Amino acid sequence: MISLGCPKNLVDSEVMLGLLKEKGWTPSAADDAQVVIVNTCGFIREAKEESIETILSVASAKEGGRVQKLVVAGCLPQRYGRELLRELPEVDLWVGTGEFHRIAGLLDRSARGRLRQKQWTRPPEFLYDHRTPRLHSSPPGSTYLKVSEGCANFCSYCVIPRLRGRLRSRPISSILKEAEQAASRGVREVNLIAQDITAYGTDRKDGTSLVRLLKGLAKVEGIRWIRLLYAHPAHLTEDLVRTIRDEEKVCKYLDLPLQHVDEAILKAMNRPPLERRIPDLIDWVRREIPGVVLRTSLIVGFPGETEQKFQRLLDFVREVQFDRLGVFSYSPEEGTPAASFKGQVQDRIKNRRSRRIMLLQKRISLKKQKALVGSRIPVLVERPGGSPDILWQGRNRGQAPEVDGVTFLTKGRARPGEIVNVRVLDVTPYDLFGEILGPA
Repeated sequence: MISLGCPKNLVDSEVMLGLLKEKGWTPSAADDAQVVIVNTCGFIREAKEESIETILSVASAKEGGRVQKLVVAGCLPQRYGRELLRELPEVDLWVGTGEFHRIAGLLDRSARGRLRQKQWTRPPEFLYDHRTPRLHSSPPGSTYLKVSEGCANFCSYCVIPRLRGRLRSRPISSILKEAEQAASRGVREVNLIAQDITAYGTDRKDGTSLVRLLKGLAKVEGIRWIRLLYAHPAHLTEDLVRTIRDEEKVCKYLDLPLQHVDEAILKAMNRPPLERRIPDLIDWVRREIPGVVLRTSLIVGFPGETEQKFQRLLDFVREVQFDRLGVFSYSPEEGTPAASFKGQVQDRIKNRRSRRIMLLQKRISLKKQKALVGSRIPVLVERPGGSPDILWQGRNRGQAPEVDGVTFLTKGRARPGEIVNVRVLDVTPYDLFGEILGPA
């Protein structure tokens, strides 16, 4: 299994592995695999290019006789199924986001030569639950819980509703049971993921809400850290902010993807209007949640972004001083309204603007990191460090998996999955270095 793209895709990959293992398939290393499944991302141009390159690499191994079957799953076949069927005949099976839960049956039928068609895509409706087999691949002590699927926001630049379908939220009871199962395996951190975590429950019309879910998760014995990823700024409520502040287990960490600050750009993006101005929103969150770690993502080069509008965004980043920040260059995706907007920005200008923001953020991040030297923080140990100078690698409460930096541990004893107290000794713009003081 080669899983590309976001953590939500990773959960789908783990579900496929669980379903296949239940039917007798054995996960193996790439060099020994008879079947290779590439679970693809089709969100933006760079992701699509990575997916195609990976597929071609596996196809080359198939021609060499090492691989018998090549399966491509996920967003790419969901979006481009018929086109890819013609362009890549070496792929044996295409399985979209609406059919990936049938992977075991499809693969069995394909292996026996009883599959009438290569392409299997339909509108996504499946939603996994605590009873669904899942083969976990995250480091010990941590896992992702996907609380909902699909999206109802319809931003003008985004294809997610086409790839993932309508918003579908899991019942709170199912998520709590999955968290209890995770805790019994030694998991100490759960990362809640969705296309829009703050929309969780709004489709169920039965009182299900993110606040109720968080309060339920806080009671699960063994779980010590609960992290929210991707909180839409337009749906950030006072009740949710107070819950993040007051529940000890909920990490004081908020991933708040703003995308831009210029009102005309945000309107063209079809981003819902905010009750507060964005700078006021940030000030309010920081007042309500002392010490909160704020992460955002921004899009540069959206159609109509003049140099003046970009400068406004750059000034905003300088003023607000986010703890974490990521930048995407706008990708005109076919089938989205924004792809046909006037005022498309040249790639070289997008790339230059992206570099300018990241250079500024690098200086901001280093300043904030240096303020941590000498402090004591809890760190979740994830894996051995891999060198004589680095004994262990882990993350603190302010570091989300995969998207943020890590904490390298140079002294002390630990084991993967354990939370330890650490004294911070040194920093880089994104990573910390420290010594273990003992169990946390």
